[in-house]
Amino acid sequence: MTTSESGDADATSGNGDADATVEYAVLLDVLRHGRQDDGRRRFDADPIAYALGETNFRLLELTLTEDADVSIGDRVVISPTADREVVKSVEHLDYSDLSNTADSELEYVVEDIVDADEARFVDFYNDAQPITLRLHQLNLLPGIGKKLRDKILEERKRYGPFESFEDLHDRVSGLHHPKEVIVERILEELHGDDVKYKTFVRNDQ
Repeated sequence: MTTSESGDADATSGNGDADATVEYAVLLDVLRHGRQDDGRRRFDADPIAYALGETNFRLLELTLTEDADVSIGDRVVISPTADREVVKSVEHLDYSDLSNTADSELEYVVEDIVDADEARFVDFYNDAQPITLRLHQLNLLPGIGKKLRDKILEERKRYGPFESFEDLHDRVSGLHHPKEVIVERILEELHGDDVKYKTFVRNDQ
């Protein structure tokens, strides 16, 4: 694990206030007896889980309470600290540190997050702006070149914001899988430290 922070640093407000936004993570794998490289005896090690933050798609290692009754796919509170029920601490995790099980679950969890908050990701198409004179945020999505980008921009300018992935599909000729390209881009950002522009995966909070 090359980039990690204390769990308390993951809180949105950092102070555990009742008014702080509650943030969740989805479990990718649960290791009841800790990592194999934990120096303690197997049954003395804290249970841990690998997880994906719903808001900023951060890969996380969660230290769990001993009595945590959780499974792959469960949502758990990671911040504010005062609202955590089964999570003792949170650390940022590199993609290369994921277990095989966590890696295999990653795509499904990303799809579920996008499905559950469709409006957020449709708004990416509505709000995307130029990054440089030659590069637009829409061009970061797999398969969207200059021609398709211009179709999206023209359609939203003439007829207003898109309301759903289905609306995008129906209104923009050539944009056959608007949800899938969002999912693919998120996975690209999760997999590669060398991705220059990270739109969905953020580690600044």
